[in-house]
Amino acid sequence: MVASVKRFLIGRPLKSTELGEQKLNKTKALAILSSDALSSVAYGPEQILIVLVTVSATAFWYSIPIALGILILLTALILSYRQIIFSYPHGGGAYIVSKENLGMNPGLIAGGSLLVDYILTVAVSVSAGTDAITSAFPALHFYNVEIAIIFVIFITLLNLRGVTESASILAYPVYLFVLALFILIGVGIYHIVSGQVSPGLHTPIGTPVAGISLFILLKAFASGSSALTGVEAISNAIPNFKNPAPNNAAKTLIAMGALLAVLFSGIIFLAYYYGIVPSEKVTVVSQIAEDTFGRNLMYYFIQGTTALILILAANTGYSAFPLLAVNLAKDKFIPRMFTIRGDRLGYSNGIMILGIASVILIIAFKGRTEHLIPLYAVGVFIPFTLSQTGMIVKWIREKPKGWIPKLTINTIGALISFIVMLMFFLTKFTQVWPVLIFLPIIIFVFYQIKKHYEAVSDQLRVANSELSIPIAGNVMIVPVAGITQVVENSLSYAKSLSPEQIIAVYVAFEREDEKKFEEKWKKWQPDIRLVTLHSYYRSIIQPLTKFIDIVEHKASESNYQVTVIIPQFIPKKGWHNILHNQSSILIRTLLLYRRNVVITTVPYHLKK
Repeated sequence: MVASVKRFLIGRPLKSTELGEQKLNKTKALAILSSDALSSVAYGPEQILIVLVTVSATAFWYSIPIALGILILLTALILSYRQIIFSYPHGGGAYIVSKENLGMNPGLIAGGSLLVDYILTVAVSVSAGTDAITSAFPALHFYNVEIAIIFVIFITLLNLRGVTESASILAYPVYLFVLALFILIGVGIYHIVSGQVSPGLHTPIGTPVAGISLFILLKAFASGSSALTGVEAISNAIPNFKNPAPNNAAKTLIAMGALLAVLFSGIIFLAYYYGIVPSEKVTVVSQIAEDTFGRNLMYYFIQGTTALILILAANTGYSAFPLLAVNLAKDKFIPRMFTIRGDRLGYSNGIMILGIASVILIIAFKGRTEHLIPLYAVGVFIPFTLSQTGMIVKWIREKPKGWIPKLTINTIGALISFIVMLMFFLTKFTQVWPVLIFLPIIIFVFYQIKKHYEAVSDQLRVANSELSIPIAGNVMIVPVAGITQVVENSLSYAKSLSPEQIIAVYVAFEREDEKKFEEKWKKWQPDIRLVTLHSYYRSIIQPLTKFIDIVEHKASESNYQVTVIIPQFIPKKGWHNILHNQSSILIRTLLLYRRNVVITTVPYHLKK
């Protein structure tokens, strides 16, 4: 039944030879890898205005030069990550670049930041999309958490079905959002050009503003730069592209950058010209749409696609997190299970862990994760800064042909990214301080995992193994709970191994039961030695393990091996297990930690 449900939800298993069919073309890749970056158009411009309105509405004209600065940063990041794609075609993005050029610790800082950031991407995006839906339908407001969790489960299952299948479904809402905003921007500009929008709604560019300062402008710039989250996702997900993967990834990155630049600058321009003032109850995009179209079908189309892309922005995390986890797992910094492909050839362990972690965040913050946005943004600009700096070191060290322009691009990107990161710490320290705690903890955990894997590898290496002492013989201990076919089956198996000695062990709770069992045993198995142990506290485990320890100690003196053979009957139906004590499983689990004892389970399958 479980297998049938799994097949229904995820689909039939794919052969390893079908991996090539699971690669993405540029159209689908643009949709699922750009959803996070494109969705930020819905809140990035608003973040700029929220800072500027603290001075006065007169300061809104500064949104235009601030937007130009963000576009310069976007250009530097796009060109830089394009260089990273060709320099590191196997993916890994900021983690690989930082590790190879700056050292292991910067690499782990970048990798750890991005892992956490992708979890935040899912939690924040789904919660924001849920808020948009419950705002339209206020009766659902009390079910924010439940709705968000349902969306996370849906997107998780969709990604478990495979990259191409999820891309085929998720591409439509993303392109509908792009279409909706292009229509909005086009119609809005037409209204401005045709004189339908009063010039008196906005302050002319260059108007003096009292109280404005460089600090305020930098804070607005840093806040608006949250629109650039998700730009690095394509460089992490190069292995998901069809061949030639680097070329396709680079073209997709340029297309994403162009779309983001047009949509972001278009919304900023319309917000400035319409004189939009940010509000807690109505988003900037909603106000622009209402001023442009009124409350008609087009308005609801824009709002609907905006809500959808905010939710589907989570899919960028599902595309990039598993591949980043693969790179960290190959370097032994996180569990190896992240390198295993699932039934549908995706890295299903990474997908499921991301989904579970996101659900935990949503529950912990009750679906109100908006105060995590600064933490989410700074988690991106740390890797941005490190990857740009890493590329600077690479060009200076290698000096390939035409390296000066490349160095210039990365230097500009590194400086601006560092300033933005610094501004987040200076202006929003109360919200981003957790990064100073969890990053060292994550790096410590990374090194502990690495230390464990290295210790295991060293101990399992044949060349370093100590000469083993030859085993002189074998002593078999068979715990028995009664005279049954299960016990008889286990004793027959023990006899077939021709051991030097077989000892059956019976644990009794009452003296009378002990004597009765000994009498029955002598008649049933007179050739096999029976040891009966009395348990004063009605525990099977304690007297049994104590006896095994005594036998093991004596056997080791003569180089004898102790083997415990555990009889276990297997019910025909799985649910029948809850009707039995499962003491054999408990015994086996505890004995696994006895260094010099071999444990063998002899199953007896019931037919009814």
